[in-house]
Amino acid sequence: MKEVELKPVKTLIGEVKASPSKSYTHRALIAASLAEGESKIRNPLICQDTEATLNIIKSYGAKIEKKRSVLTVVGVNEVETPNDVLNCKESGTTIRFATPILSFAKGISVLTGGESLRRRPMQPLIDALKQLKVKCFSAKGNGYPPIIVFGGLGIRGEASLPGNVSSQFISGLLFAAPLAKEDVKIKLTTPLESKPYVEMTLKILEKHGIYVSASNDKRFYFIPSNQAYKPFNHDVPGDYSSATFLLAAAAALTKSKIKIFGLKNSSLQADSVIIDVLKNMGAQVKVGENYVEVTSEEELNGIEFDAKNTPDLVPALTVLGCLAKGETKILNVERLKIKESNRIEALISELNKMGGELTFKDNSLIVKGNRELKGAEINPYGDHRIAMACSIAALKAKGKTKILNPECVKKSYPNFFKDLNKLGVKIAWK
Repeated sequence: MKEVELKPVKTLIGEVKASPSKSYTHRALIAASLAEGESKIRNPLICQDTEATLNIIKSYGAKIEKKRSVLTVVGVNEVETPNDVLNCKESGTTIRFATPILSFAKGISVLTGGESLRRRPMQPLIDALKQLKVKCFSAKGNGYPPIIVFGGLGIRGEASLPGNVSSQFISGLLFAAPLAKEDVKIKLTTPLESKPYVEMTLKILEKHGIYVSASNDKRFYFIPSNQAYKPFNHDVPGDYSSATFLLAAAAALTKSKIKIFGLKNSSLQADSVIIDVLKNMGAQVKVGENYVEVTSEEELNGIEFDAKNTPDLVPALTVLGCLAKGETKILNVERLKIKESNRIEALISELNKMGGELTFKDNSLIVKGNRELKGAEINPYGDHRIAMACSIAALKAKGKTKILNPECVKKSYPNFFKDLNKLGVKIAWK
């Protein structure tokens, strides 16, 4: 297994192109796969997670052709039964989007994945599918993958499910519902968390000619039956979730100046709020039509931040909290326990190892600032965002930092270390 060694740097200087949006790529692939005819997806993110989605849509009949940075997807007239067990790798999005769609395949589908995926909860989706007249089971009866779907007539009718476990359950049902032979109603029993991700799903459905009636608070949905997806050509925007790590690093290292191109469509991406977060902490942020530029003149200030809609920002924010003046409090972080790792435990363990002072209390992470970070050997627990967060911390730490299993970043941002290198960081692969 490889390791990466990082040394501290004084500043980051340079320009990079944003990695394409993972969330948008997943959704564009799913919608295009259900549209009879040809859709093009320009600038897609090709990473382990989106490759899992590509393989799944092929398994139920979609045809894919890749030329340079364009994917051409020919969608299905009807969802076919896959020939084999479906490997969703470590992608929660893939398994949660595909499971409801496969209720329309005539046979039985089995979906599983890697070790961390088999720890991601599926019970709320299984329960919703049962209400929607679909036989769907967790193979071990514990609410986790492998998942078995008995297909046939597909989802139909009404279902209620919680909105605070994963917004991916709701997006998965919304992608499947237009194919139903009866109207579908979905009701959330708790307020929706990560609402912008469902809003992105609704926007992409609209581009493909699908009508969904949703209440303003996104707790009630009505989807008319027998709709047909129309083909659509997508331009995938840059990914604010991935860019956050580079933007945060530039903010933390005074006298830095970096520009990331390809960051637009900010209204579609929850994590574009990083722009306001960095400004509130004291960094200078300039937003152009197609770029974001961060410069840092002085030490950052700690803030209070509600992560209810943007859980993926938390790893980078905790690092900034360690380095800022005062205390940083990040609210509504409970759901981080059920990501690729238990991110709360992982962040506390690894950043405290580097000299940070993080505690978890009452659904909040409290981060003490003004910490003198020191190099350490970091175990990211196979979690891409933990590896990237600790890599950013390493740039401000005293001495060398070793990141174990750094290749886990390929899950979402395959060029992360290359981009750091372009900005002036020496990367030593061991």
